[in-house]
Amino acid sequence: MAVTHADLAPSRRSTDLGSKTGAFIVVLSILFGLSCFILCLIAEATRSQVTWVSTSNGGEGKRNECTYSGSGKAPLLCAAGAFLGLAIGMVVAHVYMMVAVSQSPPPALVTWDPDSAPAQSLTWQAGFFFVATWICFSVGEILLLIGLSVESGHLKDWSTPRPTCLTIGQGLFSAAGVLGLVTAFFYAGLYITVLRAQRLLQDQESVQREVVEAAALHSSPPQSPPRRVIVIPNENPIVRENSQSEVTLTKYLTIFNKYSGFV
Repeated sequence: MAVTHADLAPSRRSTDLGSKTGAFIVVLSILFGLSCFILCLIAEATRSQVTWVSTSNGGEGKRNECTYSGSGKAPLLCAAGAFLGLAIGMVVAHVYMMVAVSQSPPPALVTWDPDSAPAQSLTWQAGFFFVATWICFSVGEILLLIGLSVESGHLKDWSTPRPTCLTIGQGLFSAAGVLGLVTAFFYAGLYITVLRAQRLLQDQESVQREVVEAAALHSSPPQSPPRRVIVIPNENPIVRENSQSEVTLTKYLTIFNKYSGFV
């Protein structure tokens, strides 16, 4: 079986940004926000309403009294579910992001250039999403707490006429549901922004490493090319010496015969 580059590449940890766990957390937070929105719509449709009636009390004349249209159990349960679901989604999502950012490679944080245009843009985006997420979450949870406190005040004797009745204004649960859904989408934007920032850090780190390696390569002295060693088999010195002696003797005999012919 052939080994590919993907097999040799290190696998992502579950706590890394961009892993399957991170995508699952983002989808889970959106599902929590959507469920909060649906529960708030149900609570808005079933919220308790007040009916005023005029009653006569003998010689004292007429008196206005109010009664509730229901016990408020249905909106109370829906609001409680929306409150807990939104809180759980936010806590799980932000705890995961804190763990993922704290366990990111420290060398990448050293290469961060805050003066660069991409870094400034990502910083502003991350700050906006972070602040907007917590504002929407806080306001939504406060509205749900108000709804819970009001609806839980007439669980018993809700049909008994009373001089004052406290009710929730129209649209309170709907506003809380919209804020819960917007909170989930703002968190998704925050996650994507942090992921982009981490990838920018990794790119800067790789570029810096390549620059350092290139500078070290050019600053090192040039190396001399390796010498080629040619091995020549050993010759017999005796045979080589005899051959040279024979050549010298032949040369002398030729000269001697040349000059002896003139005598």
